[in-house]
Amino acid sequence: MACKQPKKCGATKKKSTKKKLASTEFVLHAPEAQEVFVAGDFNNWDPQQYSMRKFKNGNCTKKLKLKPGRYEYQFIVDGNWWTDPANSERSQTEFGSQNSVLFVGDDVYQN
Repeated sequence: MACKQPKKCGATKKKSTKKKLASTEFVLHAPEAQEVFVAGDFNNWDPQQYSMRKFKNGNCTKKLKLKPGRYEYQFIVDGNWWTDPANSERSQTEFGSQNSVLFVGDDVYQN
């Protein structure tokens, strides 16, 4: 006869051994901005995919789950592309401008 109440018959749920990604937070202080987005090679440079949340103190934030690696990105502030003023890591682009560079380490994984 099959057990109809697994918890009482000794069956247990398998605990997931898959590691979870922690969030990487992008922050830009832009108190005068009406609309702020973040785009990069992590989203194929889509300028409208990731809208940032604006707080009363002028900070705009967006949390993304990024795997370990090197990423290039920019903020889009009221339609204008900005490098991250708080990040001095830069990469020269083929268009003669610069992108901000972010390195996400292996410690981004949580148990």
